[in-house]
Amino acid sequence: MSQLVTIFGGSGFVGRYIARRMAKEGWRVRVAVRNVNEAMFVRPYGVVGQVEPVFCNIRDDASVAAVTEGADAVVNCVGVLDEVGKNTFSAVQAEGATRIARIAAAHGVKRMVHISAIGADAEADSAYAKTKAAGEAGVLEHMPGAMILRPSIVFGPEDQFFNRFAGMSRIGPVLPIIGADTRFQPVFVDDIAAAAVKGVLGEAEGGIYELGGPDVHTFRELMQLMLGVVHRRRLIVNTPFWMARLMAGVFGVVRTLSLGLIKGPVTKDQVINLAVDNVVSEDARGFDALGMQPTAMEPVLPDYLWRFRPSGQYDAIKDSAKNLKT
Repeated sequence: MSQLVTIFGGSGFVGRYIARRMAKEGWRVRVAVRNVNEAMFVRPYGVVGQVEPVFCNIRDDASVAAVTEGADAVVNCVGVLDEVGKNTFSAVQAEGATRIARIAAAHGVKRMVHISAIGADAEADSAYAKTKAAGEAGVLEHMPGAMILRPSIVFGPEDQFFNRFAGMSRIGPVLPIIGADTRFQPVFVDDIAAAAVKGVLGEAEGGIYELGGPDVHTFRELMQLMLGVVHRRRLIVNTPFWMARLMAGVFGVVRTLSLGLIKGPVTKDQVINLAVDNVVSEDARGFDALGMQPTAMEPVLPDYLWRFRPSGQYDAIKDSAKNLKT
């Protein structure tokens, strides 16, 4: 019988790419998610019955144990960018990750891959970064040989970064951002998946790997690149951090008073993170240690950002038509 991997958050942005690659490797794939009906799209990644979404709440021991039973490996892709209800940073990224590792160890699971983030730091001012670090510590406590992947900002067809700002560029002549000079090292989502698969298959040793693409850009430079791809001219306006913190505070109050129904565009914790460079450390292991060459953004972004162009898929045709002689 083929081996089984349980992927927590396997229908999410990164998880779906890992699920697809593991299916191609011939493994049975158990995709553990909160909403099974919304994860049915993963089933065609393999032959009939090879990839199956199952319910799991990583805040509950019994739920995690049920989907870990019989697994040869586990991958944890669950994380949150904003706290909603019981899904707090601590509950998901610290306690949830630790719970998965503890139960995996108890079930005799051989290998674990954990998706964390660059910037994970127990001494950070950001709750997001602190809980990412706590999650890593919990994983290594129970699964010392686990592979931990720390990606920079992730790009790909389903990303919430370039897609978000490309959508904003359609609204008006100004594109507001926070932290224009903060540096990022965007990494392609399928490169992260390929690295994770190496960990599951035992083709790479455990430990922490920081994953970034071949280029480092400031936030402003990334927005200029995006605008070039979507063929739009917009004035990029940087919001000072003091103003961003004030705005986030007001949005937080409004969110509390509306019982979470009204959400602002940014939170205080996100503002804190935007003030810190998000690049691979000089002494960190990365794609080189995995024998991989990361994918550049330029050939990938047009493949999914074309829909934000003024004329969508016909934009290039219209430009070409302007050169025709009547």
